[in-house]
Amino acid sequence: MDWQALFLSIKLSTLTVAFLLPTGIYFGRLLAYKQFSGKSVIQALLAIPLILPPTVLGYYLLIGLGAESIPGIWLNTLFDRSFVFSFEGLLIASLLFNLPFAIQPCQRAFEAIPREIREAASCCGMPPFKVLWRIELPLAWTGIVTAMVMTFAHTLGEFGVVLMVGGNIPGETRTIAIAIYDSVQAFDNNAAAIMSASLLAFSIITITVTYIISDKNKLHHG
Repeated sequence: MDWQALFLSIKLSTLTVAFLLPTGIYFGRLLAYKQFSGKSVIQALLAIPLILPPTVLGYYLLIGLGAESIPGIWLNTLFDRSFVFSFEGLLIASLLFNLPFAIQPCQRAFEAIPREIREAASCCGMPPFKVLWRIELPLAWTGIVTAMVMTFAHTLGEFGVVLMVGGNIPGETRTIAIAIYDSVQAFDNNAAAIMSASLLAFSIITITVTYIISDKNKLHHG
């Protein structure tokens, strides 16, 4: 087991969830409740990472964060460092690639809340923030937890975007998925098998937890 790569993957997954959790709640709620021009286009753009090959997204991020692009020049000037082949660049790529996993479950959860409940709370004089905190979040918590779990798991196993944007720098951008690839390339099947089995077990646990939460929510509302 490449523990350094595993801990780096856990760090990346944890930070991705930490940044995307409030993003998923905000935009998920916005898309669930608001109707506005261009909403379908925005939802389509958010869903692109679900169907676009990771290497394609990784390529565009590599170009976009590079020193010859406008965003790359701006970031290099602002932070005095390159974001290509760095952990920070890896985090940016992970945030963009996991947007649908963070937003869509939250959106579905907020959409499932009956409008009458929110309207009743507002009619009782409850301010919007309290409606969100005391009414909406408790009712949408299963979708929020699902978003967190799926985002964490997806980040932990991501390969294409990570390799394109971060490369393979030990301790900096070498994640567990890349470590598995390197072990296979080096014909170290034992190490690859152990790491692959660990990710497989974690994926099964993740999916199981997600379904348990979903089933409990159905029973509660049933």
